[in-house]
Formats: sequence, C-alpha cells, structure tokens
Amino acid sequence: MSESSPPFFERHQFLIYRLFSLAGLIPVGAFLAVHLLTNSSILAGDDGRTFQSRVDMIHSLGPLLVPIEWLFIFLPMLFHAAVGFVIIANGMPNVGSYPYVGNVRYTLQRATGMIAFAFIVWHVMQLHWLGRPFGGGRFDPHHAASTAAEALQPTLVAILYAIGVLSTVFHFANGLWTLGITWGLWTSPAAMRRANVVSIVVGIGLAAAGLGALGGMRSLDIGKAREAETWMEKQKHAMAVPGAVAQPVAIPTPTK
Repeated sequence: MSESSPPFFERHQFLIYRLFSLAGLIPVGAFLAVHLLTNSSILAGDDGRTFQSRVDMIHSLGPLLVPIEWLFIFLPMLFHAAVGFVIIANGMPNVGSYPYVGNVRYTLQRATGMIAFAFIVWHVMQLHWLGRPFGGGRFDPHHAASTAAEALQPTLVAILYAIGVLSTVFHFANGLWTLGITWGLWTSPAAMRRANVVSIVVGIGLAAAGLGALGGMRSLDIGKAREAETWMEKQKHAMAVPGAVAQPVAIPTPTK
C-alpha cells in the first residue's frame, strides 16, 4: 500500500517561503514605505497642497492605475496574507523554526500580521473606491487632504489607525530581518545583529512617518484644505485647455 503524497504546501515549501518573504518586501513593503512617506507630506504645513500634488501625481496614471494596483499591490498582498495564515493555522514555523528569534518576537510577528491584515482591509473599505459598495470609499483624490482628514476625525478611528500603523510597520520591519534568514543573506551572529539594527531604524522611521501623517491629518484645518484643493483643481482644469492660461485668481494663504 503506497503512502499518500504530502500536501501541496509541504511539497513546495521551499519555493513558497521564498515567494512569501519576497512579496512582503517587494512590492508590498515598498508600497508601504512609499504610502507612509507620501502621507507624511501632509506635515508640510501648506494646507495639504504638497499632499494633494503627490496624490495628483499618482492619479496621473489614469486608466493604468487600477491594473497597477491589482498587479503590484493587492494580488501580492493577498498572496502574502494567504500563505501567512496557512503558516499560522498549521503551526508551521517559518525559516527552519527561527533558530535565532525569541518566542516573543516570533509571536509578535504573527500577531501583528493578523492585525495588519484586518487593518488594511478596513482601511481599503473605508477610503478606497473599492469600499463604496459597502458604504466606504470616502477618499476623494481631487480633495485628498480634506477627505482623508474628515475620515480620521473620530477619536476611536484615530486610535485604531495608530494601532494598525504600528502593527503593520513592526510586521514589515521585523520581516526584513527574517527575510535575510530565508534568503541566506545573514547567517553569522554579527551579521544578524547588524541586520537587526537596520530593521529597527527602518521601523522607527516608518512609524514616525505613519504617526506623523495621522497627527497631521487630524490637526488639519479642513476648510482651508478644501479651499486649497479647489484652487488647485481649477488651475489644473484651466491648464488642460490647449492654449489656455491659468486665471490670476488669489492663492489661498496657508494656515500658519
């Protein structure tokens, strides 16, 4: 009587783990860094003009934006989350049982992964256009700062965002360290210590950007931001007409 073949996950564990860790870095981790740094531009102190210009740059992709989001963000993120949940559900330790990682760090990586996934789903449903059928999708790219700030005004929402941002950042920063073990980039204790310092610096930097953006959104003068966004939108439409010259309207003065 022949033995049954091992499950698919076990048969392809080597490849799946490497694709899993790679997806966590590129493109998901890279997008996280760009997203938080873009959001932190709200701290420029110009009623959201800098943030609006960053959003306009992203949305200048036009029809290409949706397929790019799915190909480089949503699908890799779903793959990373699915494999992560399989690892957790089966109690399967990643990277050879993490011989150099303490139990607390090991547990936090998985706990923050679950929190991050729940937070990202909520975040997308709340602000992204995908959430409109469910009563969300509150973010308007033409009024980026003001609509984002309005969504973040409730205290409970801000607290949950802070927890979500910190969990996501920890999961990514700590994942950088474990990625190096998966790919054999650092094997000696000294190399691991250096990688650990890099992970901590990256984590602190992204956490500061994320929490700074959250604070900046909540302290934004929404009325002033809406005026600035409306002015920028009018200028953009005026310049879109061939041979047109932007009208010399008054530029809203940034809040001090």
